[in-house]
Amino acid sequence: MYCDDCKQRPATVHIAQVTNGVKVERHLCEECSAKVQSGSMKFDVGLTLSKLLGSFFGGASAPATGDLKTCPGCGMTFQQVRQKGRLGCGRCYETFEEEIEPILRRIHGNSRHVGRVPVRSGERYRLLQRIDALKQQLQAAVQAEEYERAADLRDRLKELERERDARFEGGQAQP
Repeated sequence: MYCDDCKQRPATVHIAQVTNGVKVERHLCEECSAKVQSGSMKFDVGLTLSKLLGSFFGGASAPATGDLKTCPGCGMTFQQVRQKGRLGCGRCYETFEEEIEPILRRIHGNSRHVGRVPVRSGERYRLLQRIDALKQQLQAAVQAEEYERAADLRDRLKELERERDARFEGGQAQP
C-alpha cells in the first residue's frame, strides 16, 4: 500500500480519525507522517495519559493513599506518575496497583492481559498461568471430594512451583 499523500513511498503509518461519527483512515509514509505531525496532529502519549489520569481523579486531587506511597524501585509518588503520564519502573505497577487498576479497566475494559504473549519472553507468564489453572482445578477437585485427583493435581502443582522457583528468580529469567 502506498502513501495517500505522495503516492510514491510505502505507507508505514496508519491514522484513523473519527469526526462527527464518520471514520476517516489515512495511510502515510514516514516523511508525510512527519509533516502531518509537525502540524496540528502532533500526539504526545505521556501528555495524553497525564490528562486522562487527571480527569479520572477529578483534576488535581488524587486519592490520599496513592500520594502517600512511594515506589521502592524508582522513588516516584503517584502524584508524580500522574504529572508525567508514565510509570517510573516495573515496580510502580505493584506499588500503585489500587490506583492504576481502575484506570486500566476504564481504558482497556480489563486490568489483566488477555492477548498474545511473545514466545521468547512469555515463558514465565505461561508458567504462572498453568500454576493458576492447576490451583483452580485442585480447589474444584477438593470441593467435589475427588481426593485422588486432588492429590495428583497437588503433586503437579508442586512440580510446577519448583520449576518456577528454579528457572525464575525475582521475576527475571535465568539463562
